[in-house]
Amino acid sequence: MDNHLIQIGFSRSQSEATLYVKVTAGESLIVSIYVHDILVTGSKIEPIQRFKDTMEKIFQMTNLGVMKYFLGMDVLQSSDGILISQQKYIEDILNIFKMQDCKPVSTLISTGVKLGKDEDSKKVDDSMYRSLIGSLLYLTTSRSNILFVVSFVSRFMHSPRDTHFTMAKRVLRYIKKTSKFGTFFPTSAEVTMNLVGYSNSDWGGGVDDSKRTSGYLFYLGTSCFNWSSRKQKTTAQSTSEAEYIACASTVNQAIWLRKMLKDLGHEQTEATKIMCDKSSAVSISKNSVFHGQTKHIKIKFSFIREVQQSNEVLFVLCSFENQLADIFTK
Repeated sequence: MDNHLIQIGFSRSQSEATLYVKVTAGESLIVSIYVHDILVTGSKIEPIQRFKDTMEKIFQMTNLGVMKYFLGMDVLQSSDGILISQQKYIEDILNIFKMQDCKPVSTLISTGVKLGKDEDSKKVDDSMYRSLIGSLLYLTTSRSNILFVVSFVSRFMHSPRDTHFTMAKRVLRYIKKTSKFGTFFPTSAEVTMNLVGYSNSDWGGGVDDSKRTSGYLFYLGTSCFNWSSRKQKTTAQSTSEAEYIACASTVNQAIWLRKMLKDLGHEQTEATKIMCDKSSAVSISKNSVFHGQTKHIKIKFSFIREVQQSNEVLFVLCSFENQLADIFTK
């Protein structure tokens, strides 16, 4: 497949090995491959159809038409935009874990709840718990609002307890009530396709190891399309350091996304704005004068200053109310 696509004029992305792009005479084709499944899209219908006709002559393939369902994701396309949800997948999860008749809830987690290892609680089956967490993690593909809680309960897979399992089951009760929710990508020809990121960190840290949680969110135009929530590997000694570490992971993702967008024909000519609500973290990222207060921070995080100087990213101070990545950290 790789050899054939290269022979007919496609270029394979250096940033994503499953992505192929072909641009000729103002027409663009984009092909993405996942195992034996192929997605193809483009700027016009005619080149897409020619591509499918050519592929069917060479490979044994089935043309499924316009994408409506792909890898557990429901895709609803209309003139207003594209809605990606996982309603059928949610129904399957509820059936697998015998929660199809559970009582729905409107919130993912109770306010102020902080779980730790909880050695006093009853131990639950490791295999079942890991299976549940794995299923929920895949659901975060289209449901960014559940990412923090799912990421949080995934920290206890090595020794799950009844309290952890109860919280995970609460997520099932929540997604039953919100099974039709998803991510919407509106159609708009007037929106500038600028990449903007939001970076944030929590302030409390984990109960067991005091390590904090980093979260980021990326928008392209008006569409939110990329998000993350994960525990930091380094124990931060202050909120400024925690925010700075979170910024570093956000910058890494921003650089990769900029490369991807360039391959897709949407090169970001301006610096990607990274919105951060911690003024001290923004100051540290821009000014090496603060070295005295930051010399304990690992050198690997200091590349943030370099990418700002090269005009790849630009850190911008935003208010707490406008920090959209907040839901991924607390």
